[in-house]
Amino acid sequence: MALIVHKYGGTSMGSTDRIRNVAKRVAKWARAGHQMVVVPSAMSGETNRLLGLAKELSPASSSPALMRELDMIAATGEQVSVGLLAIALQAEGLESVSYTGWQVPVATDSSYTKARIESIDDKRVRADLAAGKVVVITGFQGIDEHNNITTLGRGGSDTSAVAIAAAMKADECLIYTDVDGVYTTDPRVVPEARRLKSISFEEMLEMASLGSKVLQIRSVEFAGKYRVPLRVLSSFTAWDIDINEEAKSGTLITFEEDENMEQAVVSGIAFNRDEAKVTLLGVPDKPGIAFQILGPVAEANIDIDVIIQNVSHDGKTDFSFTVHRNDYQRTLELLEKTVAPATGAAKVMGDPRICKVSIVGIGMRSHVGVASKMFRSLSEEGINIQMISTSEIKTSVVIDEKYMELAVRALHRAFDLDQPAT
Repeated sequence: MALIVHKYGGTSMGSTDRIRNVAKRVAKWARAGHQMVVVPSAMSGETNRLLGLAKELSPASSSPALMRELDMIAATGEQVSVGLLAIALQAEGLESVSYTGWQVPVATDSSYTKARIESIDDKRVRADLAAGKVVVITGFQGIDEHNNITTLGRGGSDTSAVAIAAAMKADECLIYTDVDGVYTTDPRVVPEARRLKSISFEEMLEMASLGSKVLQIRSVEFAGKYRVPLRVLSSFTAWDIDINEEAKSGTLITFEEDENMEQAVVSGIAFNRDEAKVTLLGVPDKPGIAFQILGPVAEANIDIDVIIQNVSHDGKTDFSFTVHRNDYQRTLELLEKTVAPATGAAKVMGDPRICKVSIVGIGMRSHVGVASKMFRSLSEEGINIQMISTSEIKTSVVIDEKYMELAVRALHRAFDLDQPAT
């Protein structure tokens, strides 16, 4: 008998028929002798609907008092889901009980709308499991030290499920979603993209941070830190699929030293359209200049991604970095009004029509020439590289966004990602 955590997304919980199918799937696992904890999201569209009502009443405010109430409102979506799923499980003849985050409790800090989990008390859940019950717990939410309901931010149900699996030392955490695993890249861009049987936590973390939307990045961090075996699989396969087949389907996110890992040099191609580039021209090249530029940007709570400082000529240099496209105008205004006058920069330029394309693979650690192969492939397609960023297991380039799909297809082909792994 194993302790298994299932997580179901909003699409899987989108109607009573789908909730019934989820219950049948969970019942199959429970009848096979497993202890089951289930973490469902709110029904698809429900959180947006609830927050939309709040926005109608207060379209501009973002005070701490308002943020507290937003969490109070948003948390009700998951509360409805767990109650409905518990009822559906009871209709299947299983004993089940539902809990909200504060009932477990899942303790968090007080950062409303983006709280972080600090601890989970599993005594109540373990007692129910020992009594033969299926336990259904709200994802996405918890409670702070002042007994205020908090939410973890978008994608927080993934994080909740993995955190619960970590706290309870579950044998595996299965993330059921609307895709059947992690692919070498987005199949909508490259139809030949191949589903990976397994991928390392490090690679998945890079893929998630670089634009892959399969898993929320904090859930991957949790799983890697606490060594929770994580599997991504489809909730749209028939619920009565053989359990042994289902248990091996999708993509297993596991540890690098696992001998069964696919030993590809490059495991996947990630891309992100939501980037913009800003450049300060003619910046004095002197100690501390990077801090003078980036310090005010950080203070404005703007995240910076790729950074390039050119070689100095006549005591002057150019300094470029990328930000999320939503922060582009705000960053330009900050540089023009504050940073440029303070540093003596000659000019501020920007380009919101760029994207980032990345190759990811733990095999890059032990193979030479991977980056040069990437650059050659892009060159052969006439794609100019504007910026480059590297780590041990990834190389990212910033290019004109109109070449993004061409670049992804070219790199996917160059690294033979359409071929079955050997």
